[in-house]
Amino acid sequence: MKPNYLILTLAAVIAAGSFFAWQNDSPIRDVIEQYIDNGDIITFEARYTPEKIIEIHENELIADTNRTFHNTDVKFHPYVLFEVKYSGNDRKTKEGTLLWDLVDGEMVIDCDQWEKTHGFEDAINGRASARDFQILNTLEKAKGKLTLEQLQNELQVGENVLLPWIEEAKSKHLIVQKGSYIQLHFQNPKILVTPQTKISQCMVSKPHNYGQKIANRYSQREIEKTAEAAFGSDFTIRTRQKVFLPIILIEIANPDGSILTTYWNAVTGKRIVPHYLSFQQ
Repeated sequence: MKPNYLILTLAAVIAAGSFFAWQNDSPIRDVIEQYIDNGDIITFEARYTPEKIIEIHENELIADTNRTFHNTDVKFHPYVLFEVKYSGNDRKTKEGTLLWDLVDGEMVIDCDQWEKTHGFEDAINGRASARDFQILNTLEKAKGKLTLEQLQNELQVGENVLLPWIEEAKSKHLIVQKGSYIQLHFQNPKILVTPQTKISQCMVSKPHNYGQKIANRYSQREIEKTAEAAFGSDFTIRTRQKVFLPIILIEIANPDGSILTTYWNAVTGKRIVPHYLSFQQ
């Protein structure tokens, strides 16, 4: 009886752990999906094919006659699409959609140009709180830096309250202190944005194989926590759905036998520089 009881207990623990990992969007979930995810995915409709990219950018890709096209492929870059409610500057309730990158941790502002924020990834990594975002947003409004006194006046808090806030944000590498100035620790920050993405593109259901998916670097829950901290108590997520952006890979063979891989957004047709893209081979 004891061995059977032990086996049942271990099975229950494993089942509970698997359920927790699934519910909390753990990296373990990606491993589980590899075995059970054989259905369609929701993806932005591609406006460009590999052949079209090669036709448009042939001179750029084949800089001299010694280079040749080697191979093309399509991968799917993961995002999470939220339906959200929030209060606008006029204090009226707004509703919209919000697209967030699960690889680089940044929000998409406009899908026409695929314009993104800059700074949310650092906020996710630092586990930025709503209090941290009060400081960050205030500094961005002031073009990135303020004196301690100016920051105190803007936030309308006492120095004894503000100093611990500053130390906490500094420990998360979100801000730095240079002499009498407190400044953002991002290059070209862009986090003071409306929580809504401009989307005019269609989405389609598409079959895939698991190897075409790019792995998440950030979980949906991490994104949600950061968005809630950034956009205030009036911000709420009504629905969430994982969607994908098709990415075109074009491989160029160099004369020395090396392979140059270029990456292209299949919606905008623009070349992109991969940011922590871990393509599954």
